[in-house]
Amino acid sequence: MTQELWLFILMVGAFASGCFLFKWPVSVAMLVASALAAIVGGVQDPIRHLVEGTFGYIDTILTIATAMMFMTGFRDSGALQALTAAVIKKFNKQPALLMILLTLVIMVPGMITGSSTASVLTAGAVVAPMFIAMGMSTIDAGALISIAAILGMIAPPVNIPVMIIGGGVDMPYVGFEIPLILLTFPLAIIFALWFGWRNVRKVDRSHVLASLDFTTLNKYGALRLFSPLIFIFVLMILDKTVPHIFGFGMPLIFMLGTVLTWVTGTRFNILKSAKKSIGDVLPVLGILVGVGMLIQVMTATGVRGFIVVNALSVPSSLLYLMIAISIPLFGAISAFGSASVLGVPFMLALLGHDQITTAAALSLIAAIGDFMPPTALAAIFAAKVVGVEKYGSILKKLVVPALIIIAWALFFILFSKQISALY
Repeated sequence: MTQELWLFILMVGAFASGCFLFKWPVSVAMLVASALAAIVGGVQDPIRHLVEGTFGYIDTILTIATAMMFMTGFRDSGALQALTAAVIKKFNKQPALLMILLTLVIMVPGMITGSSTASVLTAGAVVAPMFIAMGMSTIDAGALISIAAILGMIAPPVNIPVMIIGGGVDMPYVGFEIPLILLTFPLAIIFALWFGWRNVRKVDRSHVLASLDFTTLNKYGALRLFSPLIFIFVLMILDKTVPHIFGFGMPLIFMLGTVLTWVTGTRFNILKSAKKSIGDVLPVLGILVGVGMLIQVMTATGVRGFIVVNALSVPSSLLYLMIAISIPLFGAISAFGSASVLGVPFMLALLGHDQITTAAALSLIAAIGDFMPPTALAAIFAAKVVGVEKYGSILKKLVVPALIIIAWALFFILFSKQISALY
């Protein structure tokens, strides 16, 4: 075996030992694996590479951190709960449409932040009691929240895995809106009906409606309460269409939106809210720092090149099988790391396909990593918000949906040129 293969086995072994044997946080296990590989691999000045690696995803880290601050402020102002209450009041007599809309509500934070964790901890935490009160089991509710969270993470306007893949092949993040919508929204509708409608349609929802709190909505009005959400979407559009005038960047847009949440709804301690939001999202930020170090060391030792070369040499008959298996499995380390380490080489192997559609589909497969233990961020946090002690029961519910999501993404890759002709 080559030195690069040995180093790769060493990194995976060190990471797995850290997570499973020593019960370290995922980010710490990544740090140890990176440092060990740098030393054994003979990297010159390993400290410099580790420090540089921590800044590899600094833009993404700032975006997620500020977006989480915004979503926490949006929740603390009462706007998120008011939005959920308004949706349930309007559509409670149409259970199928109600479940679809509540699923989309869960997706919104992920669409804004690019993080499945943000969806679960904000909208998921608000909607979870509603799901259970409407007749869903805690396990079904947790599974639907997990699925909605990763679909929101991939849906536009912010998709971090596709940004990572695009950065690796010099492809700008432009023109992805329609393929990402086609990849995520049909699945959201299917799973909302699968997990939600079949349970909710049999239950009397009048008691749920009676338990809703419309105080904040009646006091401030929908336009004022939801104006921060409208504000950041408008600035996002302007940032892309007229960047020379409104080129604020995502972190500043979210910071401005956070300040606006403080004055449009129920007053809250904005500093305390911001501190709590960073605490909630810190495990995700730590993983991104760890992924940055891991990728930096893999590049410096030649391990990343080894993976790229071997991915490109896979026979075409096995390529799609390798994509379906290896990208989600590597996502056990991190969905973002999977997009970088495996998404980029597979993208290079698929250059004969439509690049935008293919990159979008690969990002959806990478997102399945948030279902994979030991990280399994979407499932772990969903279990917490619905009150399930062991997240393994939710993971069992996610096996079939994960296979459907992978099959749907592979369909988009196989017929990428035909699909791209539709938009």
